[in-house]
Amino acid sequence: MKKILFLIHDLGQGGAEKVLVNLVNNMDSAKFDITVVTIFGGGVNEQFLKPHIKLRSVFKKAFPGNSKIMKLFTPKFLHRWFIKEHYDIEVSYLEGPSARIISGCPSKDTKLVSWIHVQQETKERLSGSFKSFSEARSCYERFDNTVCVSEFVKNDFSSILSFNKPIEVLYNTVESDVIRILSEEKDVNFTEDNKLRLIAVGTLKQSKGYVRLLNVIKKLDDENYPVHLYILGIGPLKEELEAIINKESMDSYVTLLGYDTNPYKYVAKSDVFVCASFAEGFSTAATESLIVGTPVVTVEVSGMKEMLGDNDEYGIVTENNEDALYEGIKKMISTPGMLEDYAKRAEERGKYFSTENTVKAVERMFDSL
Repeated sequence: MKKILFLIHDLGQGGAEKVLVNLVNNMDSAKFDITVVTIFGGGVNEQFLKPHIKLRSVFKKAFPGNSKIMKLFTPKFLHRWFIKEHYDIEVSYLEGPSARIISGCPSKDTKLVSWIHVQQETKERLSGSFKSFSEARSCYERFDNTVCVSEFVKNDFSSILSFNKPIEVLYNTVESDVIRILSEEKDVNFTEDNKLRLIAVGTLKQSKGYVRLLNVIKKLDDENYPVHLYILGIGPLKEELEAIINKESMDSYVTLLGYDTNPYKYVAKSDVFVCASFAEGFSTAATESLIVGTPVVTVEVSGMKEMLGDNDEYGIVTENNEDALYEGIKKMISTPGMLEDYAKRAEERGKYFSTENTVKAVERMFDSL
């Protein structure tokens, strides 16, 4: 039995965090002895780990300046401090601090895997959790394999580092059967206003593009398109979004739903899933929308064309700007028959991202190390 450690910053509400839980829960427990270590504990996704998955947190919760403090110590020191046992495979499941710590593993017998979820775009962003770009390069080159969640992320990461080490693409694991069952729950906080329901899902933070999404929805309402936007998630941008909604008198057609452990029941009962993000890795929320048969309109970020097709075969992908997103949503909701057509296409594409297919691909990768 292979003994595997996954290290992640925390198991909060983010997509990568949920995907990690999905993955470890569905890996073959007869072949893999799995431990998940979080740098900071208390994340909402901890509760969903199956009982046989070992969980340990280094700190009970995050504290101010933690990233700067960790940079004061070497990767080897941090590894010795954070990782207490010997493992056959150690996985940094997210770029940044986790990668720096795992790269400090002193054992020549342990295989190291780095999992990259988000496009880095610049040397500065890629090396933000390291002392320098030079340190970032040397740390990432210590890994035996690097996994990226999309071809876009792989090409981005490889080009910034001029990376020549083993690197491959493995798509995120979603619990497709569970999602379909949970999506049938009836209890949703939707307003009965006979408007088309648009839904966005994710942490309320700047990178998700919620402010520009509000601008798009206001424009659609001003032009008398019957739309109601629901945003599912919590985060630091909540007060700013509430202020915009109040100032622009948008409360009759924009609703902040907060956090719900079952987002699928909302997405399945919506007419369109919308992604306005400035950056993504391989959007878990968009994948889940396909699985429940909800049409997707998204700006172009990492992974979306891989997911939806270069020519909008399974959803509409626009240029990454406010005007293009507005036009994409307008096209989807105003073209006769398009919503129904893309609902069928979404359901068809969703079958590709089955739990079994994605988990087996990861298990084959671990077996090959």
